[in-house]
Amino acid sequence: MRKIVIYPAEILRQKTTDIKNVDKKLLLEVEDLKKILQGGDNAAGLAAPQIGLIKRFFGSKELGKGETNIFINPKIEKVYGEKVYPKIVTEPADAKAMAGEEDFLEGCLSFPGFFGTVKRFLKIDVSWDEIEKGKLVRKNKSLGGFEAIVWQHESDHLDGVVFIDHIKEEGGKFFKDVNGKMEKWNLVETFK
Repeated sequence: MRKIVIYPAEILRQKTTDIKNVDKKLLLEVEDLKKILQGGDNAAGLAAPQIGLIKRFFGSKELGKGETNIFINPKIEKVYGEKVYPKIVTEPADAKAMAGEEDFLEGCLSFPGFFGTVKRFLKIDVSWDEIEKGKLVRKNKSLGGFEAIVWQHESDHLDGVVFIDHIKEEGGKFFKDVNGKMEKWNLVETFK
């Protein structure tokens, strides 16, 4: 079984090329990725380069269902609005308290224990290939919120881009989980 590749492994900076054919090797690699993703604590998505493959596919867990979907040759077809720092709306603990809002912290299995704020589109239209009866079949749909964020994060991996690139470029916040507590961290000093 393959293992998750940890930054600064060179493969995380390589751009993948489209998959043209379905073969036995690809089917085994897809199954490996699914198993690793399912076993990952706090894992929402996983791209092929993160398990050592220069192939253009990723998996993401379906919200609330626990199933893993595989997206081959994914493409963002259209974006809506501007890139923003996503927020999480918190519900009040009791009727007298007010609802709140906090930064959504993006993480990555290739950067264990690190999180940060990344600007993302909150709605996107996407297309990808699925394997049906041994052939690649093109699909498409609109994604919003968390699913759109995961799609963008995993698509970046297929182009050799990692989430800290966005944090550096945008001046986002960066944290390290230290014994369950998020501590502000110096990104530049940590990942030069």
